[in-house]
Amino acid sequence: MEDGVLFRARGLRKVYGMGEVEVVAIRGLDLDLHAGEFVVILGPSGSGKSTLLNILGGLDVPTAGSVTFRDHVLTGATERELTRYRREHVGFVFQFYNLIPSLTALENVQLVTELAAEDPHGRKAGDAAEALRLVGLDERMNFFPTQLSGGEQQRVAIARAVAKQPDVLLCDEPTGALDYETGKLVLDALRRANRELHTTTVVITHNAGIAAMADRVLRMRSGEIVETTVNPNPIDPSELSW
Repeated sequence: MEDGVLFRARGLRKVYGMGEVEVVAIRGLDLDLHAGEFVVILGPSGSGKSTLLNILGGLDVPTAGSVTFRDHVLTGATERELTRYRREHVGFVFQFYNLIPSLTALENVQLVTELAAEDPHGRKAGDAAEALRLVGLDERMNFFPTQLSGGEQQRVAIARAVAKQPDVLLCDEPTGALDYETGKLVLDALRRANRELHTTTVVITHNAGIAAMADRVLRMRSGEIVETTVNPNPIDPSELSW
């Protein structure tokens, strides 16, 4: 694969069967994602953006077409191979935090770093405490999820995702359950992970205001990418308005 291209999708198609009715979620989509970029995928509910994210993350498989990560073809990979791919290369951030309530913020992140341990290529997982510092939770490490605000819990989820030092961070509506000011703090945490750790970051959202902080914006409708915009001067998350 050419330098700088992390993901390449060609002719991607995903069809869900619902009784006698077929629902086409992705239809003939082509896409390249580059190492280190911050990409926002915009689209209304039902546009196919979550399906695309799940396919890139190895959580779902396409009906047709191909997806390549670096020089590895994900299409047709076994479940064991996809599990290894997710463990070693992908960090996920969802709208809901999925923290373990009986563990502190630090312990929630440490659980992932211990599972990641050291991959076969000699790359070690990052430090859990340092990941929490990156997202601005230096003084909240020993708090339990119930002692944290929604925005703080989401930042723990981001720290958990980046602590294993993934190649790509896939974020599904990470600010969807948050208010405006808290959402900006979460987006700032994602930007810092992207810029300081050089982690390719993909955020899917229906919120067009977030697009201004992206290096590139993809607009989806009816399972297709209908517009691509390169942003030469992405703004700081603190300057966002929506």
